Amino acid sequence: MKSVIQINDIKKIYHIGEIDVHALRGVNLSVNEGEFISIMGPSGSGKSTLMNLIGCLDEPTSGKYELDGIDVSSLSKDEYADVRNQKIGFVFQGFNLLPRTTALENVELPLLYDRNHRIKDPIKAAKEALERVGLAERIDHVPSQLSGGQQQRVAIARALVNKPSIILADEPTGNLDTKTSIEIMSVFQELNDQGITILLVTHENDISYYTRRIVKLRDGRIIKDEKPQKIHIASKDLELVEEDI
Repeated sequence: MKSVIQINDIKKIYHIGEIDVHALRGVNLSVNEGEFISIMGPSGSGKSTLMNLIGCLDEPTSGKYELDGIDVSSLSKDEYADVRNQKIGFVFQGFNLLPRTTALENVELPLLYDRNHRIKDPIKAAKEALERVGLAERIDHVPSQLSGGQQQRVAIARALVNKPSIILADEPTGNLDTKTSIEIMSVFQELNDQGITILLVTHENDISYYTRRIVKLRDGRIIKDEKPQKIHIASKDLELVEEDI
């Protein structure tokens, strides 16, 4: 199994005035291609800091981070941005959609930063991404015309448009009701079945059981890394199905 993320003894210290805040205290994590992992922990445990480092949105104070076998610390600023744009798709709790922009145009946005023009037909790529999340009929709708679940699907399509190998999702169901959360987790499960590696931050135990591995942090350290005994599978009628592993 190919390793896509390799984190060795990562530490992150924030300097706030005269105070040093140790957000991560020597984290080791290996993620193989095609895994679906939830990262859990109480507020202040370091889970969002870890996701920011994995997503190349921040740099560690010390330690080594390899993405697809490349030492991220060796990259130039432009190479760092290219890795972030080409290899990683981001999904956030607040959707982060432009309110006066259609679903199609929102999904196209990351392609504006594709300096290497890997995607030759942005409109076609955006339509295909929306089709993958079941929103082919909503491409001309603006966010106010979409439900919360539909808006999150647009956000997932936007994360997919650059054809990333990894999706990082930070509390993607945090603003959604239970039924809609299951719908969104069914989308993630389907994408994972298609081979995309997914790391998902959540504070909800029920949501973590839709993933295939649970990593728990506390006080900047990983305290547990395990597979759930049963995985929740969202069936097409959204009834709960459990799968033994």
